[in-house]
Amino acid sequence: MVKPKTHSLNYLKYQHLVAAIREMNTFPALDALEDRLLGLFAAAWHDGRKLTVMEAMGISPEISPTTVHRRLKTLRKKGLIALVNDTDDTRIKYIEPTDKANQYFDQLGQCLSQAAFK
Repeated sequence: MVKPKTHSLNYLKYQHLVAAIREMNTFPALDALEDRLLGLFAAAWHDGRKLTVMEAMGISPEISPTTVHRRLKTLRKKGLIALVNDTDDTRIKYIEPTDKANQYFDQLGQCLSQAAFK
């Protein structure tokens, strides 16, 4: 049997810690697609980009715009994103993280730190 390398073990620790957070029901349950979209949105927000609903609908070629739009509704209902009208053109809506989303990202970051440094 081959012993896993440190990076593999760190990844497994991270997955275990994330699963524990999700089991605590501190945050709404996310399906795989919601989790993926939230991660893509977080990358855009981290880069300082304001993400419109239209941009989000084309954020990944593997996910249809209709599916993204449906998931935007569920992420909004779960309190993880907010839709904010543009100040000049109310037809444009921006997707912004809520405090709950930021807390979720903080907890995931803590899981990553714990997995890498223990």
